[in-house]
Amino acid sequence: MRVILFGATGMVGQGVLRECLLDSSVTEVLAVGRSSVNQQHEKLDEVIVSDVSNLAGQEAQLFGYDACFFTTGVSSAGMSEEKYTHLTYDLTLSAARKLAALNPDMTFIYVSGTGTDSTEKGRIMWARVKGRTENDLLELPFKAAYMFRPGFIQPLHGIRSKTRLYQFFYDVLAPLMPLLKGRLPKYITNTEQVGKAMLVVARQGYPTPILESEDINSVQPLP
Repeated sequence: MRVILFGATGMVGQGVLRECLLDSSVTEVLAVGRSSVNQQHEKLDEVIVSDVSNLAGQEAQLFGYDACFFTTGVSSAGMSEEKYTHLTYDLTLSAARKLAALNPDMTFIYVSGTGTDSTEKGRIMWARVKGRTENDLLELPFKAAYMFRPGFIQPLHGIRSKTRLYQFFYDVLAPLMPLLKGRLPKYITNTEQVGKAMLVVARQGYPTPILESEDINSVQPLP
């Protein structure tokens, strides 16, 4: 399986990249983003672009892939709806439309978040924008598309968030994770499980196009 990964330098993307490189069924990973992942691996190649929403001229490098894992995302804190829409909806749909035209047999998996508003009419701005993004991705002519909606994601294997405040909370909560997982199993997952679930879903599909944290944690490869 040949995989394109957007957002490989982010916390979730780092976890997905790790699982892709460890998985024997993955023969190639193309990381697309504004900065390098700063890793060397025989499976790994990169496309560095200044604007992920503008992939003109990159068609030859983006052709012939089986799956795309789109983990790019930003916090809506302090951001206007217009700017958040550009960085979330416009950027994602622009890249996805390009990939759908080049790779109609591709499976596209988008990392959204728990609480996403599929009606696009709720009071919470980020949830409306994410809902619109999900809805329009599901309309694109991919072989299949799936929306991952994790809640709290625990970083594993030395992976750290680039957002200092987020990493602070991860560090504080780390000793409590066994207890929290027992109390809130529907809302907690980790970077390893997200990455592994993406690979399984890309290969064998899933009964529904939207996967919440509990679904992500339940994904297992077919025997």
